[in-house]
Parts: sequence; structure tokens; C-alpha cells
Amino acid sequence: MQAAAARARRVLASPAASGLPGILWGPRLGGASGAQGALLLHLHGVTSSASSPHHARGFSSCFAPQPPGNLILPAMASQWLNEKSVHYQMATAHFSTEASDVDHPTEAVEEMYQKMLKSVEAETMPPNAWLWSMISSCSNKEDIKLLFQILQKLRVFRLSNLRINANFNDHLCMKVTEACARVGTLDYGLKALWKHNVYGITPTIGSAHYLLQHAKTLNDTKLMESIMQVLRRNSLPLQPGTADIVFSICYNADRWDLLSKYADRFVKAGVKLHRTAFDIWMEFAAKVGDSQSIWNINSLRGKSVKHYTLATGFACAKGSLLDRKPENAAAMIKLLYKHLPDQKKPFVKDELQKLIAEWPTEVIKRQKKDDRKAMEEALIKDIPTMINCLTKSGLDIPVDLEKLTPQVQAA
Repeated sequence: MQAAAARARRVLASPAASGLPGILWGPRLGGASGAQGALLLHLHGVTSSASSPHHARGFSSCFAPQPPGNLILPAMASQWLNEKSVHYQMATAHFSTEASDVDHPTEAVEEMYQKMLKSVEAETMPPNAWLWSMISSCSNKEDIKLLFQILQKLRVFRLSNLRINANFNDHLCMKVTEACARVGTLDYGLKALWKHNVYGITPTIGSAHYLLQHAKTLNDTKLMESIMQVLRRNSLPLQPGTADIVFSICYNADRWDLLSKYADRFVKAGVKLHRTAFDIWMEFAAKVGDSQSIWNINSLRGKSVKHYTLATGFACAKGSLLDRKPENAAAMIKLLYKHLPDQKKPFVKDELQKLIAEWPTEVIKRQKKDDRKAMEEALIKDIPTMINCLTKSGLDIPVDLEKLTPQVQAA
């Protein structure tokens, strides 16, 4: 023990020991004071900065001189070194992640924010190009937060500046919502649609359509509902294009209930639906086996759209099959074929084959269990009858009826 102490004193007296970055002081070891000494060593053992050379290459295994009676035991020294190693690793991890941490704004956005802030503080209107540059540079949520902060500060300037016109506001709303969708901060994107917001942004239905398209890409019906709720609360007028996107989202998500809900809202608002919306709406009604909805939608369609499309024409044919009227289904297909443009007529065969091989399975599985058997038997009988009627009427389209029975029975 004495020999070990002597070796320690020789090491501590060496020039290398005298150059250590910190001196370790602590109370005498033993009892409660020993535990306190260990804690003090952990908290105050390093006085050099994270950037010092000593910190960069780790901690020395030598110890600085201490008052008499305070020699650190070898076990204590080992424990201290282990704690310091963990502390150093944590510090290194902190600094290595700080530059790429998404909880901080990016350098380009921060720089542009400061430039515009100084301009505002000097009571001058910053160039519009600075704002566009900041918007295009946004890449995380903190960037978007800074964007909305500067928008709020710029609001008074933009409202009082005669050069700011409606086109600028429309463009600004679109660019802001695009940035929010790109970064994934849809909560801020919805704020841009508020009618009386503190950011000086004039909401536009075009920006709402951009967010709806984003919801469509994500197949996110909840986001779609949030956007539609904001439109309603802020009295933004619904447009035919809005219905196109909403109907498409509902169809892709297989939500007939949602499509029916919003279709009713569009109709009550007097929106003149596009042909695309009627295609989706009627095709979905045929898919779920709701013949009554098919006829109601078709009646509404006839008031604004003159000609049938492949989707609406075959939806009516399927509606007739659901009503056990195969002759009417054949007449509908023949009428559709007659009025279709020549480039569209070859697709009739494809749709007819889908009606035989795919639609029965889809529509049967959506029925109540007690009704499935009856519908299966009806379609097995009525679809071939429809094909025979087509042939007799002079429209002979070769199809594979053998795929009808196995597909239906599989449901």
C-alpha cells in the first residue's frame, strides 16, 4: 500500500501531472462524506471546455495533487474515469446531432428571417423576393414556425402597401400551403385557410385543393375531413374541382359513407359537378350494389352532363342487373356503344369482361350474409341473359362467361 502511494506521489509530481486541466478536490473518503466526494468528482471533475484539446482526446489517467489525507483510491479513480467517459460520449453525441436536429430552423431560413426582421424593425417593407426565398427554403417544422412569425410581423406592412394586390395574396397562400404540405406541417397549412387570420394571408380554394391533393396522396380521409371542416367554418365556396378530389379520396379509401355525406353537401350547395365526379359517384354506387342511388345520381347527372361515359353507362347497366332487368342492361350497353367516340368503343369489351369476372364478386361480398346467396343466383342467371340480348340486338362482343360462376361462388 505504501509502495502504491509512493508511486502515485511520483506521478503527481511529474510535469505532465502539473499540466492537467483541472485539480480534483474532495472531502475525506468514508461514510456519507465518501459518497459526497464521489458526487463532487462527477460534477466538478472537468474544468476544460468541450472544445479544449484535453476534452477532444479524452481524459488523462493521471490525477492532480490533493491535500494530505485525500488520496483517491484506485477503485474510486476507475469509477470516476468511467463516469467521465460516459459524460464525454454524451457531450459528443449532443454536438454531433445539433447541426442536423430538426428541432432547429435551417440556416437559410434563419438568415432570411433575421434579414426581414431587421427590415421590419427599421419600419421598411422587405423585398417580396426575400419572402419567396424563405418559403422555398423551408424544410422542417421550425422553419414553418419562423415563416408564420415573420408573416404576422409583415401583416401590417403588406396591408398598408398599395403595391400588394389580390394576385400577390393568392400566390402567397398557395406557396405557404405548398411549403406546409412539403414539410408535413398540415396544422399550419390549415391556418392559411382561416378567413380572418393574423398572418395577412387571404385564403383561397385553390390552396385548399392543394392540401386536399396532399390528403389524396396520403390516402388520409381524416385530413380530408379536417380540410373540409375548415372550408365550411371559413365560408370558402365549394367548387366542382373540390368534389373531384373529395370523391376520389373517398373512393380510394373505400368509404361510401363519406362520399355520400359530402356528395349531399355539394348538391345542397348548388355545385355543378364535373363529369369526373359523376363517374366516381355512380361507379361506387354500383360497386356497393345500391341501385336506388345509381338512378338518383343518374337523374342528377342528366341535368348537367349530356352524354354517358364508360363509367356512368356501365353503372346504369349494373343497376338494371341489380333490379333483375337484364334486357334493360343490354339496351344500356348498346346505347352507350352507339354514342361513344370511335376511339373509346374498344374499351366496351374490357368493361363488359370486368362486369362478368370482377363486379359480381365485389358486389356480393358487400351484401348482408342472408342476401348473398339470392344475389349470386340472380347474377348467374341474369348476366348470361344480358349477353344473349346484346347478341340478338346486333352487338356481338366476344366475352368469357366461364369466369362468371367461379368468381361469384368465391365470394
